[in-house]
Amino acid sequence: MERQVRLRRVYDDPSSDDGVRVLVDRVWPRGLTKAAVLLDEWVKDIGPSTPLRRWYGHRPERFTEFRDRYLAELRHARPAAAVDRLRELARTRTVTLLTATRDVEHSHAAVLSDLARRPSSR
Repeated sequence: MERQVRLRRVYDDPSSDDGVRVLVDRVWPRGLTKAAVLLDEWVKDIGPSTPLRRWYGHRPERFTEFRDRYLAELRHARPAAAVDRLRELARTRTVTLLTATRDVEHSHAAVLSDLARRPSSR
């Protein structure tokens, strides 16, 4: 059975088929209060480091290299444990990864979505 992992912007209205809603940004999204966001978990340890986020600057032409650098960051203990948590959630139910990023397909959330769909290699 394929794991259902979806991507959405945190600013979009929730959907009844979102399943478990997980914010994967290191920084809280601008303009939203914690009470206003329908959210099951916030896994901030899984977001890219500030230096990597600044280097990338949401420039699609840098996405391939960003992905490689981000995957290297995710091998550290805390982010790796957070990836395992996403995989565990996705094993039994639909998971929606939330991000404030405008270009969701060229974001860390897209990288996480791919990882969460795969079984752990550890």
